[in-house]
Formats: sequence, structure tokens, C-alpha cells
Amino acid sequence: MDVFSGSLVQSNSFIKLQSSPSSFPAPMLLGNKGERLTRNNPYSCSCKRKTRAHSSPNLHSPSETTFEVTGVKSDFSSKEINWPSPTDDIPFWKKDFPPWDMSPLVSVNLDHHDPNPMHIIHVTAEMAPIAKVGGLGDVVTGLARACLTRGHNVDIMLPLYECIPKHQINKLIRITSYESYHDGKWVATDAYRGVVSGIPVIFLEPSNHFFKGSYVYGGSYNELEAYLFFSRACLEWMQVTGTQPDIIHVHEWQAGALPLLYWDMYHHLSVKKPRIVLTIHNLEHYGECSKEQLSRCGLDGPIYATVDKALDDRTIGHNPERLSLLKGGIVYSNAVVTVSPTYLKETLCSGWLASTLIRHRDKYYGILNGIDTVMWNPSSDIFLPAMFDAQKTDGKKTCKRYVQTGLGLPSDKVPLVVCITRLVAQKGLHLIHHAIKRVEQLGGQMIVLGKAPDVRVESEFEGLAKLVMHARHNQGPSIRIMLIYSEELSHMLYAAADMVLVPSLYEPCGLAQMIAMRYGTIPIVRKTGGLADTVFDMDDQANIDKANGFVFDGIDEGSLNWALDRAFSHYTQKPEEWNDITRKVMQIDNSWHNTAGKYVDVYNSVRVCQ
Repeated sequence: MDVFSGSLVQSNSFIKLQSSPSSFPAPMLLGNKGERLTRNNPYSCSCKRKTRAHSSPNLHSPSETTFEVTGVKSDFSSKEINWPSPTDDIPFWKKDFPPWDMSPLVSVNLDHHDPNPMHIIHVTAEMAPIAKVGGLGDVVTGLARACLTRGHNVDIMLPLYECIPKHQINKLIRITSYESYHDGKWVATDAYRGVVSGIPVIFLEPSNHFFKGSYVYGGSYNELEAYLFFSRACLEWMQVTGTQPDIIHVHEWQAGALPLLYWDMYHHLSVKKPRIVLTIHNLEHYGECSKEQLSRCGLDGPIYATVDKALDDRTIGHNPERLSLLKGGIVYSNAVVTVSPTYLKETLCSGWLASTLIRHRDKYYGILNGIDTVMWNPSSDIFLPAMFDAQKTDGKKTCKRYVQTGLGLPSDKVPLVVCITRLVAQKGLHLIHHAIKRVEQLGGQMIVLGKAPDVRVESEFEGLAKLVMHARHNQGPSIRIMLIYSEELSHMLYAAADMVLVPSLYEPCGLAQMIAMRYGTIPIVRKTGGLADTVFDMDDQANIDKANGFVFDGIDEGSLNWALDRAFSHYTQKPEEWNDITRKVMQIDNSWHNTAGKYVDVYNSVRVCQ
């Protein structure tokens, strides 16, 4: 089964408006302990991939990464499974897994490469899997991989965070030592080259305290100043090495200063060729900045304190007024992209940046994110106890039983709902709270997996966990709340679940619903942003051909009940139809294979042709 195979393709994924890791704390689990079963390795799995990635010393080489591709067969022979227990010393998602080389496993057809290949450099604060906090990391990796397979030369520039697992970087070597400016000083900086998941990456490591700490975010340094430094250090590296990419693709506010630095400084020096594309992944993160802070990267901060540049409109007349790195990035970039057509429309209608986006609407695009179908592939996912695809779905039942057994849930044929999310207000916390109660009332099971960066939210969910555990003690509780981040467990939950809940108050794109469908799990979502572009209601007769989930509009408990009740009714009363829709959603092509072409169109619209 080719990873991009599938008969259904989401439409309406592109709009242009013309102007008229690691170690985790013990999870919070609800309920009593199950019987102890075997405690060995989680399962054996043979997943052979024949790939190689070669890094050329010449950064301008048109083909720096070479892919040797093998086919994927849907041959899921039965393997002996060592069933886990909640009393195991090592939780089943933390046990040793087979090595997984996530180099591109795609059909590379030279006849379908894009004409006029480009050199594209992504400048980002995150990259999956080595520096992933949220969907940003997934998007950067998936888009970079897809453009590589289309014949483009792609690099990612990333801070060398102290917390990055170095063993996941292939062929890591230091390639440049140079200095980059910050706050009146030139800071010694090393640039390293490596390959991550088949993608060339350039890591920047300053000699000061920036990017030190146990996590990607939340170190003891000033994050805003660290990313201001990083933005300039990327351009400084291009200048000292003579690197002239066609496109510099910057992501989020963390790289928002780079377009300002490029056009007002480095373009007047020797970096002449690049054009800048900015992707806004979430408009709620503005990169609030003082004029003095911006000046520390070498720009004259007060010059940007105007409405037509980087002034935060909300602070007009305040003392002091503030700047927004994201707004500056919008103004100074050659093209601006957000991550779904519906979110584009929403951002033009609400929020303080709407007026800026309207002024620049002729360069503003809405392109639906894809998912990395190499990383998220149930037919080759080494984290699963059994693999499966749309033609052979028996492995999904095994995954469900495996997770139920490992978490001490009864292995009943009842709907299993999962919610895999960061526990922040945007994600509809009150609706997640309510869903836990409603799923139990309906006789189903529910697992919540996610971290809460706000200690108050974490405390609330810890309290909920204890409350439910106390109320259902020794009665086979049906709820698990796991306040952790685990990439391994998230793969298992997507594969095990019957339904995934995404009740976001707003959602620029959302990847959970697309990943879930890839694993045959039916989404229950609120109609907003990218959720509205990818999930179509089962009971909507006008969209019956697209029907792939359950959708609700309101932010109240009654609206959520309506969707949950209908989903449970379909599952219990129409099992054959449920199996059909499970197979159908697995074949929907939400891959970057489709979406990357739309980004290439944007790149071509702004690149300098020579």
C-alpha cells in the first residue's frame, strides 16, 4: 500500500483573496488496577525500510538528500503479543520499540518533479520529532519532506536546543563557526549540519545561555530575545556562507523579525536573492515586543512603532506602546499563508490583526495543512502492537484491546473516545470536562492525553481525575486522564480509538482529526477553522459523499451532547455502516502530497527568476 494511496481527496483546501519526548512524569490515571499479565517487551515488529540520506558539503547542491525507495506491502502477519498490565513496572508506551527510520517512504517519480526546482530554507522554532511541542513541528517536517520529494532542495534551520535528543540526528557535524550580533555584542555561534527524518537540518548553537534547558520552551533565558537573536543569526549564517536560497519560509512569531531584518539590513548587504514567505499557524500568538527589545537585534526599534509597520494596534496611546513581531512579519513578507481556508476567512473578520491582513489581502493565502503520512501510517507504525490498513482492519481491534488492557479498562465492545490535545483554553476545556461525564453516561470509555502548561488547569484536571476515581472505585471505571505528553502513546491511542474528540473553540487547522482518520478513527469536532474544512457531518444529506464524522456548531454542552449521542447511536445501531465509514476515512488523502503543491505555487509567485 503506497503511503499516498487513497481514492478520496479533500477539496477546497486552497483560497487566495484577490484585492478588489524523552522522559515523562507518571501519568494521572483513573481507576483500579487490573490483573498482572506478562511484562516483557511490548511486541515484536519487523519494519524494513531501505533508505539513505547523504549530506553534501555544498549547501547549494540541487539534491542534497538521496532517497532509495522500497514498496510497502499490506502483509500484517500475526505476531505474538505480550499483553500489558497497568501494574507493569514500565508502562507499555515507555518500553523499548524497534528502531524507526522515518526517512521518506514515498514513490519518487522523476517525471512528476516540479519544474524549476528551488532552494527553500525553513526558519522555525519547532520540528518533529526532535523539537516538537505542538502542530507547528509536524507541519514543518511534513511540508519539508513533501517538497524534497517534489525535487526541491530543502533545509530547515532550528536552534540547537539543549534538550534535543542528539541520537536522533544523523551525521551531525559542525560546518561553520561565526559571530552574530545581539545587544551590542557579537556572539560566537556554531552551525551544525545533520539529517533528521530524512530532511537536512542546520542547527544554530550560540555560545551564550540561549536555548538551554530541559524543554523547547520555558527555559531560564528571555525567549523573545533568544528568537530575535536566532532570526538574525540565520541571516548572518547565509551571509557568511554565501547561501542564497530562493525562498526563506518563516514560521510563527518566533521568526517574525526575520523579514524586517532581511529587507532593512541583509538585502542591502549581500543576501539579495531570497524572498520571504510567512506561515501563521495561530494568530493568538503575536510576539509582543518592546522597541528596546527589537533594537537589541540591531534594528532601530522606534522606526517600527507605526501602524503600517509593527505597532501593536491594541497599545496605541498607551505608555509604552508595544510592537508585534507577527504583525511586522505580515507587513514585510512577500507572501503570507495561514493554515486553512476557513481560518483565513475568520482572521479577516475578527481580531486586532484583521485590519492589517485586509490591507495585505492580495498576498494572503489559506492553504490547508497536510499530515505527514510517513510518520502517521498504521500500516508501518512501529508503536502499534498490530498494523493495519483500509483493506485489512483487524489490527485496529487488536490495538484497542491492547490499550484497554494496558490501562486497566474492560475489554468491552463499547465505543472508545480519545482526546489528544494540549489542555489550553483554545481547545474547549469546559467541553472536554463535560465529554468525560457524558461518555460515561452513554456507557462508553474515554481517554484524555495531554499536558496543561497552566498549573491551574493542570490542578483542575488532577482534581477531576481524583473525583472520578473516587466515585467509581472498584467498579471498573471507564475514564482515564493522563496528564503527560507521549508521542508513542498518542500513536497507540489514535489506532485504538473508535472516535476522537476535537471540541476546539477555534482551530486554525487541527491535525488530530486528520491523523485520527488516517487510523480509522471517526472525528467528533466543533465546526471552526480547519475542522470545518476537513470533517463533514454524517447526517448532512447535502454532503453525504464527503460524510466522515460528527460536527456541532455551538460551544455549549447541549451542542456537544447532540454530536456525541449521534456518534454513539451510529456505532451501536449501525455497525456495518460504522465499519464502512472507518474504511472510508482511512482512504481520504490528507497528505502533504496534495498541499505542498499549493505552497510551491505561492513560492513561484514571489521567487526571483534568473
